[in-house]
Amino acid sequence: MTRQLSQNYWPNFVAGTFRHGGAGKFGVRDPSNGNTLAEQALADAVDINHAVSEARRVYETGALTNLHPGERGAMLRKVGQFLEDNFDAVRETITLEQGKPLFEASKEVRFAVAIFDYFGSMAQSLEGRSVPGDASRFDFTVYEPFGVSAQIMPAHYPVYILSRTLAVALAAGNSCVMKTSELAPISATWLARAVESAGFPAGAVSIFCADREAGAALASHSDINHLVFVGTKEAAAAVLANAANNYLPNIVEVGGTSPTLFFEDGSIDAFLPEARLGLYLNAGQFCCAMYRVIVHESRYEEVVGRSVELAESLKVGPGIESDGEDFQPYMGPLHTERQLQKVLGLVNDATNGGARCVSGGERILREGPFMRPTVLRDVDPCLRIAQEEVFGPVMSVIKFRTEEEAIRIANGARHSGLVCNVFTQDLARMMRVARQVRAGHVIWNSSTVGGPDVPFGGFGRSGHGSLKGREALLGYAQRKNILLQVS
Repeated sequence: MTRQLSQNYWPNFVAGTFRHGGAGKFGVRDPSNGNTLAEQALADAVDINHAVSEARRVYETGALTNLHPGERGAMLRKVGQFLEDNFDAVRETITLEQGKPLFEASKEVRFAVAIFDYFGSMAQSLEGRSVPGDASRFDFTVYEPFGVSAQIMPAHYPVYILSRTLAVALAAGNSCVMKTSELAPISATWLARAVESAGFPAGAVSIFCADREAGAALASHSDINHLVFVGTKEAAAAVLANAANNYLPNIVEVGGTSPTLFFEDGSIDAFLPEARLGLYLNAGQFCCAMYRVIVHESRYEEVVGRSVELAESLKVGPGIESDGEDFQPYMGPLHTERQLQKVLGLVNDATNGGARCVSGGERILREGPFMRPTVLRDVDPCLRIAQEEVFGPVMSVIKFRTEEEAIRIANGARHSGLVCNVFTQDLARMMRVARQVRAGHVIWNSSTVGGPDVPFGGFGRSGHGSLKGREALLGYAQRKNILLQVS
């Protein structure tokens, strides 16, 4: 199947207009074969200053904040409708530049549409409250937008994750200046077109691609009021250091190595389809993947054996060669050769440390960074592969004897805290685990975190702040208290 993008050059969207980048342009590559898909404009510090300046102008003039929240909500729903109207083109763009199968890209677009629909409806729900007092005064609180929200975004979900931060920021009345990843910048153009079509004031939203130096300039810019970062923990540390002098309120999500606990009464029939979604989705490149599967010793051999069957049932190939909207036994490439080498290095480190690779563990000898779905057994919880975010299609199966040991292993990774999946038939056990495990989400017999109405965020080093649900709105607004002396 041969498909190509609709145009050979993609400009940035800065202050309401599509324009060339001050830093020139670069080639965006198809991860399945390394070929150049198209050229993308690259913003420089001048572009970023212009974007921030116009975003601040929109905020200070009230062009967005003075609108009735219902008007902002209606525009957000129009953004979602634009994505729906251009569904086929958007999903093919995602697949071509990010690599995931078409049926996964279809779900990504559907999730993005749902996000804009949800926060479009929630725009009118950001209510304050009155504070009880005596007859001499009336005291109440209101919520106002921070102003200019700077957003630095990753590549693995180049429409959905961007939609998630953009929708809630606009619902609360903020102007948005968004930097996309250099690995998958083109898909974001569909969001820019949708914002333009929906009628947001010119300058309220800028979406552009820039290099790390320009991203640092955005994070440290004196005229931004709020910062959102989604990506690796190393990049987060650099971004937050750049923003430190401005004392910015921020929302950060850096993923982790989320544990899955499989107890002696767990259902293998429930576990396998969830492992298909929870680990091999997007070739394992997402923030809450089931990299660590911690299994009771009485079920260990069964889980390992059936997991090997699952891994070996998956076909691996270019995402564009898949089709449909239902999940299939098909997996695309990793996004880059560098990421493939990192994952292979973790697997090699694990086997040198005593783990056994019982399926996969190697690249597929074809053009592009393709890797066989992998299962490791006899994994020591102290190995790097059980301590770091893998961001690849590797399941590490770890054995435990007691509930206390399982919880200790689950909480023992340095970089954890986003999701914990628990497979058991015992609700009391589920609740004991939920109270003790350090994770933002504890999920019973499933791997699905939930829709746009479910709060999303982690504990500890996985980040802070909520990226979905009504709680997310509170992360994009600041409280103001007003006291009226009436007598």
